[in-house]
This record gives sequence, C-alpha cells and structure tokens, in this order.
Amino acid sequence: MELFYQILKTAVEGGASDVHLKIGAPVIYRINRELIAVDSPFPTAEWMNKIVESITPAHQQKRLEEQREVDFSYYVPELGRFRTNLFQQRGEWCLAMRYVKTRVPSFEQLGLLPQIRKIAESPRGIVLLAGSTGCGKSTTLAAMIEHINSNFKKHVITLEDPMEYVFEDNQSVIEQREIGLDTLSFHHALVHVLRQDPDIIMIGEMRDDVSFTAAMSAADTGHLVLSTVHTTNASQSIHRILDFFKADERDQLRRQLAGSLHAVICQRMVGTVDGKLTPAFEIMLDTPLVRKLIEENRLDKLAGAIETGLDDGMISFNQSLFNLVKAGRVTEREAMSKATNPQALEMNFKGIFLDEGRRILS
Repeated sequence: MELFYQILKTAVEGGASDVHLKIGAPVIYRINRELIAVDSPFPTAEWMNKIVESITPAHQQKRLEEQREVDFSYYVPELGRFRTNLFQQRGEWCLAMRYVKTRVPSFEQLGLLPQIRKIAESPRGIVLLAGSTGCGKSTTLAAMIEHINSNFKKHVITLEDPMEYVFEDNQSVIEQREIGLDTLSFHHALVHVLRQDPDIIMIGEMRDDVSFTAAMSAADTGHLVLSTVHTTNASQSIHRILDFFKADERDQLRRQLAGSLHAVICQRMVGTVDGKLTPAFEIMLDTPLVRKLIEENRLDKLAGAIETGLDDGMISFNQSLFNLVKAGRVTEREAMSKATNPQALEMNFKGIFLDEGRRILS
C-alpha cells in the first residue's frame, strides 16, 4: 500500500486530475487534459489484487463479484477523496481515480456566471446541470450547494453515487447519503426523501423515469431540486428527460415539466491562454416563452429563445465563448472548436451579428 499511497500523493502534488492504473503498463496521470506516463514500477497482477481487496468498500464487494465493475469514493487521510471506478479489461483489474478537491471552489474561482448564483438562490423548481463527462458539472453543483450553505438556513439532503465533496454544516444543515452505503438505491432513497423535511434535494444524476418523477413531485410541493444530466446543450436536456418515459406518457410529462423546470445550466470546459481550463455556459431559464415552447412541443425553437433571452439572464454557448475571447481569456481558435455554431461565432469575431435567434423563433 505504500507504493499506492505514493502514486496518489504524487498525483495530488503534481496537479493531476486523474490516475489510471493498469496491470503491466505505466502509471498514467492526466494533467491539464494530457495523459502523462509516470516513472514508477508497473502494476503487477498480485499488487493490483491486493489494492482492489484493500480499497473496495465492504458494501460494494458483492456487487463487484457479480458485475465486475463498481464506482465508489476512496478517502486517503492527508490527501483527500478520489472518485474511483474499478473495472476489468482482458480479465484483469484496472483503476480510474479522479481526485476530488476537499475544499469546494468559490464561484469566482470556478469562473461561474452571476446568473448561476441567482439560480442557486431559487426557492423551488428543478435545476439541471448538463454537460458531457468531465466537464465540471459536479463541481459547479457543489459550489451552488456551498453558496446556499454559507448564506441560507436550509435543510439540504444529497443523494450521491459516489459521494464526491464533503460539506460541513454552516448556515444550512446538510445530510449526504451515498447509494449503497446509506441507502439501498436511488429509488429507495427518493421514496422516503420528502418525509425527511428537506428544503433542497440534490440528486447526483437523473438516470431514469423514477428519478425525474420524484424530482417533479418535490418541485411541485415547493422544494428546490438540483441534479445533473449528460447532454451537450440545454434544449437537448428536455429531449433526454422525455426519453426516460414511454411515448404515450410524454405529452403529459412535457406539460408538467414546463411548470416544474426552473433552469438548465449546460457547460463545456475551454482551454485558456494560460494553459488552464474555464467553463463556457449555456443557460436556459423558465421564462414565459420557454414554458410555452415546452408545453407546445416546439423544442426545436428553444435555442432561439435562449439566444434572444439575454435580458432575462439566458446565454448561449456562442455568446459565452464570444465574451471569453473578448475578455482575453480564450483564443478565437479554441472558442471555435467548442462552439455550437462555429460559422456564426466566426462572423461575430468579424463584427457581424445576425439576429439568428429571432429568425429561428419566427
């Protein structure tokens, strides 16, 4: 275990976001999105078996035997917490470990927009954090919860698989429940959560119709529900939610969603001129126009509503990227590579702004 500890310690000190261990191959760190091989002994099958036996939580061992892969949170004193995925390839164990900083970064440190602070202060409704894997959804969500914790007297219950950030009660009372350890499943926890007197419920990920039905029920009874979904833009998140349900249920669900959804915050990580990362955002809010488009199943018009909704606090990816370039934080080339509509963004850089949003809506 001493070598394993040194591998993790070096990763933390070197600023690595991820550690990859594979039998018979170099130890790999991901630093600033690049994979870097480390000068370290190659993991052997015997060594990996000992590591697996040592770090796998007792409540996950049966699942590991049956399914051959599990997610869990691994805590190392003096180093911190690692979000861990243990799996097999070619019949041999592999580990992918993401270092989770124990201190939740502030809004300013993360480069979050002022609108997100206002969304975190919402009294009720469903707020979804959207984006691809590794885009920082969980960190943004943690920053929103910590903002609530620092400024409001609320009862917050989180349902996580696995737990990533650990919160200390400040103004709020926060109870964190890890699936498999503190409750049997998301389904089981969601059945009981409203009886636990929460003001705010954080669901680690929207995974199925049960999760979202419970979220709508909570939002309809005056709770704020925060969760994540794997989609690439705000309007696609609506399609993703509806896909959880059978075709003959979607019309009714869409009308309910129009009344329950408060905001969708979608983010993409963008490389900065100083070699770091910053998020670009697309934000969709429950304006009267957005609610009407969802109710009437005109989801293809949502992108136009976002683009024309700057005065309401909405912003598109192209607008966000344009602002980052003008602030000198991101190059035009990097912005173009992350843009939803690169051609339109290129025209913006040349000073040409077409009223594309109003054209879409018309």
